Amino acid sequence: MIQQIDHLGIAVHNLEDSIEYYEKALGLHLHGREEVESQKVRTAFFEAGDVHIELLEPTSPESPIAKFLEKNGEGIHHIAFRVDDVVGQLKQASDAGVRLIHEVPFEGAANKLVAFLHPKSTRGVLTEFCQEKK
Repeated sequence: MIQQIDHLGIAVHNLEDSIEYYEKALGLHLHGREEVESQKVRTAFFEAGDVHIELLEPTSPESPIAKFLEKNGEGIHHIAFRVDDVVGQLKQASDAGVRLIHEVPFEGAANKLVAFLHPKSTRGVLTEFCQEKK
């Protein structure tokens, strides 16, 4: 079951410059940083109430984020929903005819299991399910 919006993923060219903007211009507090080697990305998290902002900077030209930036420029990359059962949510989406990018969840940032739904099946919005690892 979807519990709430967990975070918004925002693709950026330069993590340090973007962190400065979120801290100085918006007054948000940097919650943490992490590198997710499997996705070839560096992240920085900010808290905005119960929702996080996840800045995503590619560490390689082969990164999905690098490809997104090349095609679209900086901006919102995905919306992530916090779920209590990522496998169950994937099955529900698949059973409803949604195309899955990941049929099996993998380890993402912030100690979470994550999986993505293809934007061609989700009205143009890259959608992530994330679940706290147990």
